[in-house]
Amino acid sequence: MDLNHVSAFVRVVQEGSFTAAARVLGLPKSSVSRSIAQLEQDLGVRLLHRTTRKLHLTEAGTSFHDRVSRALSDIDEATSAASDLQRELRGSIRVSAPLDLGVWAVAPIVARFVRRHPTVNIEVRLASRIVDLVAEGFDLAVRAGRLRDESLIARRVGSIDLGLYASSRYLARRGVPEAIDQLEGHDGILFRAESGLMKWKLTSSAGVEESFEPRGGIAADDISFLKKAALAGGGIALLPSFLVAREEEAGKLVRVLPDWRSAGDGLHVVYPSARYVPQRVVAFRDYLVQELGKLTSRCEAIRGGVTKRTA
Repeated sequence: MDLNHVSAFVRVVQEGSFTAAARVLGLPKSSVSRSIAQLEQDLGVRLLHRTTRKLHLTEAGTSFHDRVSRALSDIDEATSAASDLQRELRGSIRVSAPLDLGVWAVAPIVARFVRRHPTVNIEVRLASRIVDLVAEGFDLAVRAGRLRDESLIARRVGSIDLGLYASSRYLARRGVPEAIDQLEGHDGILFRAESGLMKWKLTSSAGVEESFEPRGGIAADDISFLKKAALAGGGIALLPSFLVAREEEAGKLVRVLPDWRSAGDGLHVVYPSARYVPQRVVAFRDYLVQELGKLTSRCEAIRGGVTKRTA
């Protein structure tokens, strides 16, 4: 199989037409068309449905494109890495991350990377919204929760587990709830999303599920605020375990009803499926994946150690 034909096919899919792909590749449209025809003949399947107005991928074409686009990206990255191996990393990298995760986890990772590579500039945009990486010019993003954009490549670095936390001062004053129905008599510190106050959807270690609507006088749309309010003795908050691992280990926050948790989704580093990625971006991306993976593992170890001590 000729990789030039594969490359032409990927470009046609990316650009949406033979004409646009030919313009980007600097080839006659007829040459691109012949490349696709030859590729389909080599594979023995039709990859594209051609109409006068639009191209549509067949089922085989979709599957083939998903795999080969990543393979070509890997080849380009390997080529770039080999040619840049003796060069100093330099240039700008743009990263998007959720506010709380960015402040708590990404900031120290960025600082360490820039200290190692002082000719690299990293701009981090912290936002609660999901940015469009391609349209807004970001190289990569850290995302927690369900991934919705299937055009992005995602590397999982861990998972997010949420638990109920309160300060020992609050629990000494109000008592420690020993069953989920006892939460009714406690002050909740509430997370307010755009859609309204969020319920606590909890699952026990035995697999029992409960949906609880907390009540309390404190509500905010920022997880760090909820954490600070819990530390100040304002009540019980549902917080990501990784965000409070240090405070829990130090005894500043106590896990309430530790057999109950709210299962979050995965934590990922995502980036566009581009043909060429600068080596500085590849290096930082791999470092970010590595360090976030270490961080989530360390938080799990802390959580396990606290659980053993309090059992």
